[in-house]
Amino acid sequence: MRSWKARSDQVGQAGWLEYGAPFRRSGRDESSLFTRSRRPACLVLLSCVLMSPIASAGRGADGEYDERSSSHFVLYQDVDIDRTSGLYGSRQFELDVLETLETAFRSLEELLGIRPRNEITVTIHDPRIFDARFAGIFRFPAAGFYGGTVHIRGATSLSDSLIAVLHHELVHAAFDSELGSMYLPAWFNEGVAEWFEARSLGRRRLTARELSALASRARAGELFSLADLSTGSFGHLGPEAARAAYLQSFGFFEYLTRVHGDRRLRDLCRDLTRTADLERSFRRSYGKLPAKLEADYLEDLRSSRY
Repeated sequence: MRSWKARSDQVGQAGWLEYGAPFRRSGRDESSLFTRSRRPACLVLLSCVLMSPIASAGRGADGEYDERSSSHFVLYQDVDIDRTSGLYGSRQFELDVLETLETAFRSLEELLGIRPRNEITVTIHDPRIFDARFAGIFRFPAAGFYGGTVHIRGATSLSDSLIAVLHHELVHAAFDSELGSMYLPAWFNEGVAEWFEARSLGRRRLTARELSALASRARAGELFSLADLSTGSFGHLGPEAARAAYLQSFGFFEYLTRVHGDRRLRDLCRDLTRTADLERSFRRSYGKLPAKLEADYLEDLRSSRY
């Protein structure tokens, strides 16, 4: 899940403000990093909401959800765009969103080695409908989430923030498409999504502020362990802890690609979709289990000049 974001000067050294996580269909206990977690109660509520037809959400900005499709996506949207045709009309907005999604689909295969087999549904809601329909489900104001389909809090133009949310949620949809009911720990699911989102905006590295925040926490022994971040989501964390969890997860994959290259991450994700075995995929791609890579990551942060 993606939340509304605040700049780093509003939220402190951790950088972007973000809460929540995708709600995954899962059912076992949390006895290890990679077993299934119990289905959260909020997931049951979310499922009930998502099962209702779109029209039941109420009358939107222009009364109905317009539908348009492309090779791999079905798009529904009902944002507040006054005109239908023209450069700034709703049709052009829909075409721009679908073009962005298809570009992201190709990038997904290029960067992560994943090519979802199933058609992906994306709904962009008018903000009033999104807030009315989903505000009672999440602890924090959300900009988007994945719950079987992608849901986005509306925008009337293809802004960088909308591009970022679309890329982020596409990763969750892709893993769900290829891995079905397999449980993915939040540090992996969110870390890869954050990394892919950053690449969509041309960002390859942590900012100095983000790196400084992580390095300081590492030296003080205040970082989470991967075991701490292996729940199905970060939704149970408070604002400060959630912000740190997202940043730490993104930082882990930024470290892996900085030290070992992008290809290893692509090999990891490709192997995971074939084997559905996260530990085995890490061992085959990096020659190490996540716990050893975590130790290397922490040492890298502690020795940082920041």
